[in-house]
Amino acid sequence: MFGWRARIGVLVPPGNPTMEPELYRMAPGGVSLHFARLEEAGAAAYASVAGGAAGLDDRIESYVRGLPGPARALSAVRPSVVVFGMTAASYGPRDRDAALVEQLAALTGTVAITAAGAIRTALEHLGVKRLALGTPYPEAISLQGRAYWEALGFTIVGYHRLPDVDNIYAENEQRAYQLARAADAPDADAVLLSGTGLPTASVLDVLERDLGKPVISSNQACLWHALHQAGIRGPVHGFGSLLAGTRP
Repeated sequence: MFGWRARIGVLVPPGNPTMEPELYRMAPGGVSLHFARLEEAGAAAYASVAGGAAGLDDRIESYVRGLPGPARALSAVRPSVVVFGMTAASYGPRDRDAALVEQLAALTGTVAITAAGAIRTALEHLGVKRLALGTPYPEAISLQGRAYWEALGFTIVGYHRLPDVDNIYAENEQRAYQLARAADAPDADAVLLSGTGLPTASVLDVLERDLGKPVISSNQACLWHALHQAGIRGPVHGFGSLLAGTRP
């Protein structure tokens, strides 16, 4: 039987090609992953290019409106925990993150977490106070992200937005590495790479060696928090100190 330790359900944006392979790569034995694509709903549904800067706000709103269908479908596999796999969705209205958790838990009948909530839990677990933030988003969403983390009490001591992003889903690990280096600051306790569509898994270890501090990515934090919510303990090596349970 697959998922004999735990089953993790993940709701992922329709055009995101990154989250599935990265979570499959990082998941420990006995843990199965089950994905459903978020659906767009409303008058603006599918009116913009997935992953593109234009229309991102409208797509986020559309995914939230369309949540019931894919969430209920995903609940059929009886996951131990369900993840809303889009970090930027939490960067909007102040109460959206809590509302997403409540709605998703009600729709699926199980524990629900968001990508941003997983990151917050990871940062608090590591004792991070001063944060360096790197984002691949358009300027407006990036600034919302910065304001989001500041409102939660983190001091942003380093900040960088990845330049020349036509589509986040076309980015690569080399660019993610460069983004983290550009965002870092000497007094930052950790670096955060925001975005489940940004490929990061293969560069987390090398970034931590080069920077000498924890580097957190959205996908890494989602898996870490989901595992803990499902009662799965033990180190996962090769994808940063958060999953390994060590210090860089």
